[in-house]
Amino acid sequence: MIELKHLYKSFEDKDVLKDINTTFDNGKTNLIIGQSGSGKTVLMKCVVGLFEPTSGEVLYDGRDFVGMKKKERTLLRREMGMIFQSAALFDSMSVLENVMFPLDMFSDDSYKERRRRAEYCLDRVNLLEAENKFPDEISGGMQKRVAIARAISMNPRYLFCDEPNSGLDPRTSLVIDELIHGITKEFGMTTIINTHDMNSVMGIGEHILYINQGVTAWEGTKNEVVGSGNQSLLDFVFASDIFRKAVISQE
Repeated sequence: MIELKHLYKSFEDKDVLKDINTTFDNGKTNLIIGQSGSGKTVLMKCVVGLFEPTSGEVLYDGRDFVGMKKKERTLLRREMGMIFQSAALFDSMSVLENVMFPLDMFSDDSYKERRRRAEYCLDRVNLLEAENKFPDEISGGMQKRVAIARAISMNPRYLFCDEPNSGLDPRTSLVIDELIHGITKEFGMTTIINTHDMNSVMGIGEHILYINQGVTAWEGTKNEVVGSGNQSLLDFVFASDIFRKAVISQE
């Protein structure tokens, strides 16, 4: 579980985040949505420590990340997995070597044990047969699946996904969503997804935090969006034909 308490972030004289309070539960897919410039990317960066909040608390299962010393933060970061907007794979490494990279850096296990763990993760995303290929030899969707395998290689307690469906077609995006959702349940992780994809909202939005102009404008589940009464939220989500059609199909 990750808790945000009275989180503020300012850049010079501009307040980007203003009094954000929310809880991201473990075992759930927690989505952060909002228009470009709303502050959701800054929020994600504050949560993972890429930005220092101006004030407030970021609690990882009760541990105050903001107040930690460098060594404590380094240890906590070993409990985090990251999936970037681009897959961010190393071109000169094979698929297997990419997945093994965090294990090689941080694990004290033997090579045989590290390889076994990496192969398990690749098998979990249905890519074991591609372990000897290089990133430029596989599709964009497969690269994202390799990124997921790498992100879970250290068996993280917290998983962060920055626009994981960026640049993917709808069918492949659905595969990525289902993988992230399934892995979240399987490992009981606290998963936070920063997304513009309304397909993701409708498919795996167990907890949705809607940020508008730096404040929490609404939060709830995908089933509560339509009845929210929040016009800003409705204008945002119904700008997508995908969401509109999904709602009509449920009526």
